[in-house]
Amino acid sequence: MKNVVVIGGGHGLSTILSKTKDIEGINISAIVTVADDGGSTGRLRQLYNVPAVGDIRNVLTTLSESNYLIKDLMNFRFEGDNTDVSGHSLGNLILVALIQMSGSLEGAINALSEMLNAKGKIIPSTLEKVTLYARMDDDTIVKGEANIPSFVHHISDVFYDHNVESNPMAVKAIEEADLIIYGIGSLYTSILPNLIIDGINKALNNSKAKKVYFANCMSQSNETYNYDLKDHVDALRKCNAPIDLIIKHNDIIPEDIKAKYLKTNSSEIVNNGGFDIPVKECTLLTFEDGLVRHDSLAIKKVIEELL
Repeated sequence: MKNVVVIGGGHGLSTILSKTKDIEGINISAIVTVADDGGSTGRLRQLYNVPAVGDIRNVLTTLSESNYLIKDLMNFRFEGDNTDVSGHSLGNLILVALIQMSGSLEGAINALSEMLNAKGKIIPSTLEKVTLYARMDDDTIVKGEANIPSFVHHISDVFYDHNVESNPMAVKAIEEADLIIYGIGSLYTSILPNLIIDGINKALNNSKAKKVYFANCMSQSNETYNYDLKDHVDALRKCNAPIDLIIKHNDIIPEDIKAKYLKTNSSEIVNNGGFDIPVKECTLLTFEDGLVRHDSLAIKKVIEELL
Protein backbone atom coordinates (compact mmCIF):
# COMPACT_ATOMS: atom_id res chain seq x y z
CA MET A 1 0.00 0.00 0.00
CA LYS A 2 1.19 3.50 -0.86
CA ASN A 3 0.37 6.43 1.41
CA VAL A 4 -0.62 9.52 -0.58
CA VAL A 5 -1.15 12.87 1.16
CA VAL A 6 -2.92 15.70 -0.68
CA ILE A 7 -2.78 19.18 0.87
CA GLY A 8 -5.13 22.04 -0.01
CA GLY A 9 -8.75 23.03 0.22
CA GLY A 10 -11.88 23.79 -1.71
CA HIS A 11 -12.80 22.49 -5.13
CA GLY A 12 -9.20 21.98 -6.26
CA LEU A 13 -8.57 19.34 -3.63
CA SER A 14 -11.79 17.58 -4.63
CA THR A 15 -10.71 17.59 -8.28
CA ILE A 16 -7.53 15.70 -7.39
CA LEU A 17 -9.25 13.26 -5.05
CA SER A 18 -12.36 12.36 -7.06
CA LYS A 19 -10.60 9.79 -9.28
CA THR A 20 -7.31 9.33 -7.40
CA LYS A 21 -9.26 7.56 -4.65
CA ASP A 22 -9.92 4.73 -7.13
CA ILE A 23 -6.23 3.91 -7.66
CA GLU A 24 -5.65 0.39 -6.43
CA GLY A 25 -3.34 -0.03 -3.47
CA ILE A 26 -3.26 3.49 -2.02
CA ASN A 27 -4.25 5.08 1.27
CA ILE A 28 -5.36 8.69 0.79
CA SER A 29 -5.10 11.37 3.46
CA ALA A 30 -6.49 14.79 2.60
CA ILE A 31 -5.09 17.59 4.76
CA VAL A 32 -7.64 20.40 4.57
CA THR A 33 -7.50 24.08 5.54
CA VAL A 34 -9.96 25.35 8.15
CA ALA A 35 -9.25 29.05 7.55
CA ASP A 36 -12.35 29.70 5.41
CA ASP A 37 -14.56 32.39 6.95
CA GLY A 38 -16.95 33.30 4.14
CA GLY A 39 -20.49 32.27 3.23
CA SER A 40 -22.22 29.49 5.14
CA THR A 41 -18.97 28.45 6.81
CA GLY A 42 -18.28 31.94 8.10
CA ARG A 43 -21.77 32.33 9.57
CA LEU A 44 -21.51 28.97 11.35
CA ARG A 45 -18.08 29.89 12.73
CA GLN A 46 -19.52 33.03 14.30
CA LEU A 47 -22.70 31.40 15.60
CA TYR A 48 -21.20 28.24 17.10
CA ASN A 49 -17.48 29.05 17.55
CA VAL A 50 -16.37 26.10 15.41
CA PRO A 51 -13.55 25.71 12.86
CA ALA A 52 -14.44 26.11 9.19
CA VAL A 53 -16.36 23.09 7.93
CA GLY A 54 -17.07 23.94 4.27
CA ASP A 55 -13.91 22.52 2.70
CA ILE A 56 -14.12 19.47 4.96
CA ARG A 57 -17.69 18.81 3.79
CA ASN A 58 -16.62 19.22 0.17
CA VAL A 59 -13.79 16.69 0.52
CA LEU A 60 -15.92 14.24 2.52
CA THR A 61 -18.50 14.26 -0.24
CA THR A 62 -15.83 13.70 -2.88
CA LEU A 63 -14.37 10.71 -1.04
CA SER A 64 -17.80 9.24 -0.33
CA GLU A 65 -18.69 5.87 -1.82
CA SER A 66 -22.37 6.39 -1.01
CA ASN A 67 -25.05 6.89 -3.65
CA TYR A 68 -25.47 10.17 -5.46
CA LEU A 69 -28.62 11.15 -3.57
CA ILE A 70 -26.70 11.30 -0.29
CA LYS A 71 -23.90 13.28 -1.96
CA ASP A 72 -26.41 15.70 -3.44
CA LEU A 73 -28.04 16.13 -0.04
CA MET A 74 -24.68 16.92 1.57
CA ASN A 75 -24.07 19.65 -1.01
CA PHE A 76 -27.67 20.91 -1.03
CA ARG A 77 -27.81 24.64 -0.28
CA PHE A 78 -30.97 26.29 1.08
CA GLU A 79 -32.17 29.24 -0.94
CA GLY A 80 -32.85 32.60 0.65
CA ASP A 81 -31.30 35.79 1.95
CA ASN A 82 -28.81 34.40 4.49
CA THR A 83 -31.23 34.31 7.42
CA ASP A 84 -31.95 31.19 9.46
CA VAL A 85 -30.92 28.18 7.32
CA SER A 86 -31.00 30.07 4.01
CA GLY A 87 -27.62 30.11 2.29
CA HIS A 88 -26.38 27.16 4.32
CA SER A 89 -25.22 23.86 2.89
CA LEU A 90 -27.00 20.93 4.53
CA GLY A 91 -23.67 19.13 4.93
CA ASN A 92 -22.24 22.09 6.85
CA LEU A 93 -25.20 22.00 9.23
CA ILE A 94 -24.77 18.25 9.74
CA LEU A 95 -21.08 18.71 10.54
CA VAL A 96 -21.82 21.41 13.12
CA ALA A 97 -24.49 19.18 14.68
CA LEU A 98 -22.00 16.31 14.88
CA ILE A 99 -19.38 18.60 16.44
CA GLN A 100 -21.86 19.44 19.18
CA MET A 101 -22.90 15.80 19.62
CA SER A 102 -19.37 14.36 19.67
CA GLY A 103 -17.66 17.30 21.32
CA SER A 104 -14.94 17.69 18.68
CA LEU A 105 -14.28 18.35 15.00
CA GLU A 106 -12.42 15.05 14.73
CA GLY A 107 -15.36 13.17 16.21
CA ALA A 108 -17.70 14.83 13.70
CA ILE A 109 -15.44 13.94 10.76
CA ASN A 110 -15.09 10.33 11.88
CA ALA A 111 -18.84 9.94 12.30
CA LEU A 112 -19.67 11.49 8.94
CA SER A 113 -16.88 9.57 7.19
CA GLU A 114 -18.48 6.36 8.41
CA MET A 115 -21.96 7.51 7.36
CA LEU A 116 -20.73 8.45 3.88
CA ASN A 117 -18.40 5.46 3.53
CA ALA A 118 -15.51 7.81 2.74
CA LYS A 119 -12.58 6.23 0.93
CA GLY A 120 -9.69 7.94 2.69
CA LYS A 121 -8.93 10.13 5.70
CA ILE A 122 -9.99 13.77 5.97
CA ILE A 123 -7.63 15.62 8.30
CA PRO A 124 -7.97 19.31 9.25
CA SER A 125 -4.52 20.95 9.26
CA THR A 126 -5.34 22.33 12.71
CA LEU A 127 -8.15 21.79 15.19
CA GLU A 128 -8.15 25.45 16.19
CA LYS A 129 -10.53 28.12 15.00
CA VAL A 130 -8.10 30.28 13.01
CA THR A 131 -8.22 33.56 11.11
CA LEU A 132 -6.00 34.05 8.07
CA TYR A 133 -4.31 37.38 7.38
CA ALA A 134 -2.57 38.67 4.25
CA ARG A 135 0.15 41.29 4.00
CA MET A 136 0.15 43.22 0.73
CA ASP A 137 3.22 44.69 -0.95
CA ASP A 138 2.21 48.15 0.28
CA ASP A 139 2.04 46.75 3.87
CA THR A 140 -1.76 46.77 3.93
CA ILE A 141 -3.00 44.00 6.26
CA VAL A 142 -6.19 42.18 5.26
CA LYS A 143 -8.04 40.12 7.86
CA GLY A 144 -10.07 37.07 6.87
CA GLU A 145 -9.73 34.48 4.13
CA ALA A 146 -12.91 35.65 2.40
CA ASN A 147 -11.65 39.25 2.21
CA ILE A 148 -8.18 38.53 0.80
CA PRO A 149 -9.20 37.93 -2.86
CA SER A 150 -11.14 41.22 -2.94
CA PHE A 151 -7.97 43.34 -2.74
CA VAL A 152 -6.17 44.23 -5.96
CA HIS A 153 -2.74 44.71 -4.32
CA HIS A 154 -0.07 42.06 -4.80
CA ILE A 155 0.08 39.69 -1.83
CA SER A 156 3.42 39.53 -0.03
CA ASP A 157 2.57 36.70 2.37
CA VAL A 158 -0.20 35.15 4.46
CA PHE A 159 -0.02 34.47 8.19
CA TYR A 160 -1.94 33.80 11.40
CA ASP A 161 -1.99 36.16 14.36
CA HIS A 162 -0.59 33.50 16.70
CA ASN A 163 1.42 30.29 16.60
CA VAL A 164 -1.14 27.78 15.31
CA GLU A 165 -0.83 24.23 16.62
CA SER A 166 -0.79 21.58 13.91
CA ASN A 167 -3.15 18.63 14.02
CA PRO A 168 -1.03 15.65 15.19
CA MET A 169 -2.88 13.42 12.70
CA ALA A 170 -1.76 15.68 9.85
CA VAL A 171 1.86 15.50 10.99
CA LYS A 172 1.63 11.71 11.31
CA ALA A 173 0.16 11.38 7.80
CA ILE A 174 3.04 13.43 6.36
CA GLU A 175 5.62 11.37 8.26
CA GLU A 176 4.18 8.15 6.83
CA ALA A 177 3.64 9.45 3.28
CA ASP A 178 5.17 7.96 0.14
CA LEU A 179 3.91 10.85 -2.01
CA ILE A 180 2.84 14.37 -1.01
CA ILE A 181 0.82 16.61 -3.34
CA TYR A 182 0.10 20.35 -3.06
CA GLY A 183 -2.78 21.91 -4.98
CA ILE A 184 -4.77 22.38 -7.15
CA GLY A 185 -6.49 25.50 -5.81
CA SER A 186 -6.17 29.06 -4.56
CA LEU A 187 -2.51 29.62 -3.77
CA TYR A 188 -2.85 31.99 -0.83
CA THR A 189 -6.22 30.93 0.58
CA SER A 190 -6.34 27.14 0.06
CA ILE A 191 -2.77 25.78 -0.11
CA LEU A 192 -0.55 28.12 1.91
CA PRO A 193 -2.86 28.26 4.98
CA ASN A 194 -1.84 24.63 5.60
CA LEU A 195 1.85 25.01 4.80
CA ILE A 196 2.50 28.00 7.10
CA ILE A 197 1.56 25.98 10.20
CA ASP A 198 4.90 25.25 11.89
CA GLY A 199 4.32 21.59 12.75
CA ILE A 200 3.19 20.78 9.22
CA ASN A 201 6.03 22.76 7.66
CA LYS A 202 8.63 20.95 9.77
CA ALA A 203 7.10 17.57 8.96
CA LEU A 204 7.21 18.36 5.23
CA ASN A 205 10.85 19.36 5.38
CA ASN A 206 11.76 16.23 7.35
CA SER A 207 9.81 13.90 5.07
CA LYS A 208 11.67 11.83 2.48
CA ALA A 209 8.53 11.45 0.34
CA LYS A 210 8.44 13.12 -3.07
CA LYS A 211 6.65 16.49 -2.87
CA VAL A 212 4.74 17.38 -6.02
CA TYR A 213 3.03 20.68 -6.83
CA PHE A 214 0.08 20.45 -9.23
CA ALA A 215 0.11 23.93 -10.77
CA ASN A 216 -3.05 25.87 -11.44
CA CYS A 217 -3.96 26.39 -15.09
CA MET A 218 -5.40 29.92 -14.78
CA SER A 219 -4.52 32.81 -12.50
CA GLN A 220 -7.14 34.18 -10.13
CA SER A 221 -8.43 37.72 -10.36
CA ASN A 222 -6.69 39.85 -7.69
CA GLU A 223 -5.21 36.95 -5.68
CA THR A 224 -2.71 35.82 -8.35
CA TYR A 225 -3.33 38.40 -11.08
CA ASN A 226 -0.64 38.23 -13.81
CA TYR A 227 1.22 35.41 -12.02
CA ASP A 228 3.32 32.97 -14.00
CA LEU A 229 4.56 29.60 -12.75
CA LYS A 230 7.64 31.12 -11.11
CA ASP A 231 5.47 33.46 -9.05
CA HIS A 232 3.62 30.44 -7.65
CA VAL A 233 6.89 28.66 -6.92
CA ASP A 234 8.29 31.77 -5.21
CA ALA A 235 5.23 31.98 -2.94
CA LEU A 236 5.60 28.33 -1.95
CA ARG A 237 9.31 28.70 -1.32
CA LYS A 238 8.78 31.87 0.69
CA CYS A 239 6.94 29.79 3.27
CA ASN A 240 9.67 27.12 3.12
CA ALA A 241 7.57 24.49 1.35
CA PRO A 242 9.80 21.82 -0.25
CA ILE A 243 9.02 20.94 -3.91
CA ASP A 244 10.65 18.10 -5.88
CA LEU A 245 8.50 18.18 -9.02
CA ILE A 246 5.91 20.42 -10.67
CA ILE A 247 3.06 19.04 -12.76
CA LYS A 248 1.78 21.51 -15.34
CA HIS A 249 -0.66 21.38 -18.24
CA ASN A 250 0.56 21.50 -21.84
CA ASP A 251 -2.96 21.75 -23.34
CA ILE A 252 -3.60 24.51 -25.88
CA ILE A 253 -6.37 26.67 -24.45
CA PRO A 254 -8.71 28.02 -27.18
CA GLU A 255 -8.25 31.73 -27.82
CA ASP A 256 -11.94 32.55 -27.35
CA ILE A 257 -11.86 30.97 -23.88
CA LYS A 258 -8.69 32.84 -22.93
CA ALA A 259 -10.32 36.08 -24.08
CA LYS A 260 -13.33 35.40 -21.86
CA TYR A 261 -11.07 34.81 -18.85
CA LEU A 262 -9.10 38.00 -19.55
CA LYS A 263 -12.28 39.99 -19.06
CA THR A 264 -12.22 38.84 -15.42
CA ASN A 265 -8.46 39.55 -15.00
CA SER A 266 -7.60 35.87 -15.25
CA SER A 267 -4.97 34.51 -17.62
CA GLU A 268 -3.19 31.26 -18.43
CA ILE A 269 -0.33 30.41 -16.09
CA VAL A 270 2.75 29.93 -18.25
CA ASN A 271 6.20 28.63 -17.49
CA ASN A 272 8.75 31.38 -18.15
CA GLY A 273 11.47 29.54 -16.24
CA GLY A 274 13.65 31.16 -13.60
CA PHE A 275 13.64 28.31 -11.10
CA ASP A 276 15.48 24.99 -10.71
CA ILE A 277 12.62 22.54 -10.06
CA PRO A 278 11.83 19.90 -12.73
CA VAL A 279 8.53 20.45 -14.56
CA LYS A 280 6.51 17.59 -16.05
CA GLU A 281 4.04 18.83 -18.65
CA CYS A 282 0.94 16.72 -19.35
CA THR A 283 -2.45 16.84 -21.01
CA LEU A 284 -4.62 17.75 -18.02
CA LEU A 285 -7.47 20.06 -19.00
CA THR A 286 -11.07 20.07 -20.17
CA PHE A 287 -12.95 22.98 -21.77
CA GLU A 288 -16.59 22.06 -21.22
CA ASP A 289 -19.05 24.97 -21.25
CA GLY A 290 -16.21 27.35 -22.09
CA LEU A 291 -14.50 26.82 -18.73
CA VAL A 292 -10.91 25.73 -18.14
CA ARG A 293 -10.82 22.88 -15.64
CA HIS A 294 -8.47 20.10 -14.63
CA ASP A 295 -9.59 16.62 -15.69
CA SER A 296 -9.74 14.27 -12.69
CA LEU A 297 -9.03 11.19 -14.83
CA ALA A 298 -5.93 12.83 -16.31
CA ILE A 299 -4.72 13.68 -12.82
CA LYS A 300 -5.31 10.09 -11.73
CA LYS A 301 -3.08 8.83 -14.58
CA VAL A 302 -0.28 11.21 -13.60
CA ILE A 303 -0.43 10.11 -9.96
CA GLU A 304 -0.37 6.47 -11.01
CA GLU A 305 2.84 7.20 -12.94
CA LEU A 306 4.33 8.98 -9.92
CA LEU A 307 3.61 5.97 -7.73
